[in-house]
Amino acid sequence: MPQSLARILIHTVFSTKNRESVFLDSAFRSEAHAYLGGVVKTLGCVPIQIGGTADHVHLFTTLSRTITIAELVKETKRVSTNWIQEQGSGTKSFHWQAGYGAFSVSESNCRAVVSYIENQEEHHRTVTFQEEYRMFCRKHGVEIDERFVWD
Repeated sequence: MPQSLARILIHTVFSTKNRESVFLDSAFRSEAHAYLGGVVKTLGCVPIQIGGTADHVHLFTTLSRTITIAELVKETKRVSTNWIQEQGSGTKSFHWQAGYGAFSVSESNCRAVVSYIENQEEHHRTVTFQEEYRMFCRKHGVEIDERFVWD
């Protein structure tokens, strides 16, 4: 077969450094999510749904067959950090947390993940980012060492 094809769906989650509430303003949050989508596109991936709350983001994307998950996250964080820092005095020291979670999604669960990300504000009225992250890790069989997961 001369052609190489892939359709890999990834749900990536990461927070702001120390879960600082940088995206309290919903207009700025929407702008940041759109910017993240643009970064994802420049890396050859397709943003399916991007959302989150004041202190973290969910990226539901395809994974290009020419990039690793680590490269996707590293470049998305690097480029978006620069942009966020340029947005104003309150964001000049902005950083994302060092780590991230990336979880595979089957095509049959695509709509459920989109819906989950769309409803982040409602979801986080009762669940913290840390509780949500622990839940994702348990659901996907990932063990975490809490001494190193939160920064």
